[in-house]
Amino acid sequence: MKALVFHGPGQASWDKVADPGIQEPTDIVVRVDTTTICGTDLHILKGDVPEVTPGTVLGHEAVGEVVEAGSDVRTVRPGDRVLVSCISPCGRCRYCREQMYGQCRGNGGWVLGHLIDGTQAEYVRVPFADFSVHPLPAAVHSSDAVLLSDIFPTAYEVGVLNGGVLPGDTVVVVGAGPIGLATIATARLFSPGRIIAVDLAESRLDAARELGADAVVNAAEGPQSLVSDLTEGLGADVAVEAVGVPETFELCTRVVRPGGRVANVGVHGKPATLHLEELWIKNVTIRTGLVDTYSTPLLLGMLAAGRLPASALATHRFELAQIEEAYDVFSKAADTGALKVVLGGPEHKDVEPLAGADGPHPRPASA
Repeated sequence: MKALVFHGPGQASWDKVADPGIQEPTDIVVRVDTTTICGTDLHILKGDVPEVTPGTVLGHEAVGEVVEAGSDVRTVRPGDRVLVSCISPCGRCRYCREQMYGQCRGNGGWVLGHLIDGTQAEYVRVPFADFSVHPLPAAVHSSDAVLLSDIFPTAYEVGVLNGGVLPGDTVVVVGAGPIGLATIATARLFSPGRIIAVDLAESRLDAARELGADAVVNAAEGPQSLVSDLTEGLGADVAVEAVGVPETFELCTRVVRPGGRVANVGVHGKPATLHLEELWIKNVTIRTGLVDTYSTPLLLGMLAAGRLPASALATHRFELAQIEEAYDVFSKAADTGALKVVLGGPEHKDVEPLAGADGPHPRPASA
């Protein structure tokens, strides 16, 4: 099969690699119909995630068809169309029992495209399938559903819920990329008083307006002053960091009010200064976190009911084999206007069958 292989910082290519197969009885193999690129993938390519070793297939988001299932898999079977979650929990360890799936200690958690081969491929092995994939109703489009692999649960859990967004709150979202925009969309479910979006790219600020931001401000134009003006000098109730650089984290700590909450969603590759000399007296709560994806079934139900604007985030579409071009477009979002790039689709046919494919649902020869 073909897959996007990480070869070290700044290096990845669409290569021929071995077909995946069942390794554990709780595994499945999925033929990838639709995948996408995450900001975390860009952090990996920059070398910000050193646990990812050369030779790893990237990607942790996908929709596809189950083509093989291990003997202990109970919830899906070959032929089922599924959403592949970015988190693969064992379901048995202490953290999984507390729904902290991202902290799984049973060899799960965020493993796809991180510690094992990921989803930017024609096929992917998914561990702990009963907890890692979600059957999809026929009415849900793959290009919409794939955005629930990661960005919507991440924005909702790590941004909105960790930030404790309440009715009437002033919410500042720093970074209007895909995660920031999903944060705006899901924060609106809690009826905040106002949402203020901050970014450097005017195209992303325009998208923030369309998704429900009440005010937008270019990061180069002094967002702290606007927040102060709109809150009568008090500051934001909630500030969500959705970029992953020191400057944006420090901006969040400056715009939040005494007693407010900072939710850090961005993946940071460098240390950020924590100005305790200013914050110690303000009763500010700062929360970080990796998504747990416990909200995915809830969000899937809302998507099926037309309550999540997922399609508004997909701005560019490519064939799977065009993934290197897609990375170039996504990494230059300020110039290209890219929010989320979608690769493949439900009618995607240019996928090589697995070795020994037989019938409508190809299976590995070793199965």
